[in-house]
Amino acid sequence: MAGKKGSKYYNVFIDYKVWLSSPEGEGILGDGRLAILKTIDKLGSIRAAANELEMSYRKAWGNLKKAESLLNFPLVEKTRGGKTGGKTILTQEAKILINAYEEFYEEFNIAAGKVIKNFFNKINS
Repeated sequence: MAGKKGSKYYNVFIDYKVWLSSPEGEGILGDGRLAILKTIDKLGSIRAAANELEMSYRKAWGNLKKAESLLNFPLVEKTRGGKTGGKTILTQEAKILINAYEEFYEEFNIAAGKVIKNFFNKINS
């Protein structure tokens, strides 16, 4: 969000990023891990999700394992391949977390938009 057109703050933007973190500040869930989880849910595979998101399987898997370690519960359930091929599904806890996070994020953006608008109104008065 930027200042009003024609104001002296027209080219000033406010950016922010929101994510869940551990008490030590380690990232648990943000844009990247959310994208991995949602893409796994859509495609049923960590490898396919990694390919679609243009990241290595190792990075995707590492991000999931790190989040699971910090949360202390699994986010995905994997079954190995075979004749029918393997698959990965989200756990119920992961689905609840994703839904709650997306709702929180939407509400946060609305609130932040109001605060940012108020800020620009004050400095442009």
